[in-house]
Amino acid sequence: MDHATTARPLAAPRPRLNFQAVAPELYKAQAGINALLRQSGLGLGLLELVFLRVSQINGCAFCVDMHTRELLAQGEDLQRINSIVTWPEVGFYDDRERAALNWAERCTRLSQAHPEQQDFEALRPHFSEREIVELTYAVGAINVWNRLCAAFAAPVARKPIAVPGA
Repeated sequence: MDHATTARPLAAPRPRLNFQAVAPELYKAQAGINALLRQSGLGLGLLELVFLRVSQINGCAFCVDMHTRELLAQGEDLQRINSIVTWPEVGFYDDRERAALNWAERCTRLSQAHPEQQDFEALRPHFSEREIVELTYAVGAINVWNRLCAAFAAPVARKPIAVPGA
């Protein structure tokens, strides 16, 4: 049976298990990667934009909600958050962000095509070699979180999103 073509349920899935409680040492190791990334030269704003975009691609409701809230808490503009799904078509992102978002998409959608040399070269004017590695680790890390949260149906709490200045 091809699961990609089966109808999706109309109701939100029930949480399957608490992966943090079942394997706390693995959770702690994965969280440690994120802690190191937050100390990197990439900047929290760029990390969160990448985390949000990859989470959208992967359809991870929990992570989309979390990273939207993080961006708003950092003071990110709501229009930029809302438009991240269409970043190639709008002029709201600088060249550094665009290179990172492109790399994040290419590294996430490996089943469609691997990143090409031009994607890599687009990073070089904006990132050091270390930052390129950190960015790639960030993409890998959020892909792991997306898979854990989607696989185990991490619940999204229904709560208002505070929009600063609104």
